[in-house]
Amino acid sequence: MKYILILLMNVSFLFGAVDINNASQQELTSLKGIGVKKAGAILEYRKDHCFKTVEELTDVKGIGPKFIEKHKDELKVGDCKK
Repeated sequence: MKYILILLMNVSFLFGAVDINNASQQELTSLKGIGVKKAGAILEYRKDHCFKTVEELTDVKGIGPKFIEKHKDELKVGDCKK
């Protein structure tokens, strides 16, 4: 059951971009190259900052411009809920 739920969650993300201002840890880890540690770093950074552009994701330790370029179509910046 657990594996089916994980599979369904990952498939659902194929149809829409991940909102870096509002995504959960599970949504962030659905991106190739983002594990639990980097997702946690994004969530921690987000406590004090709102992303205005996808490129600002490089302000998070461990995420560089190559990641942004590779995943630009899979990322979006939604409204900040602060």
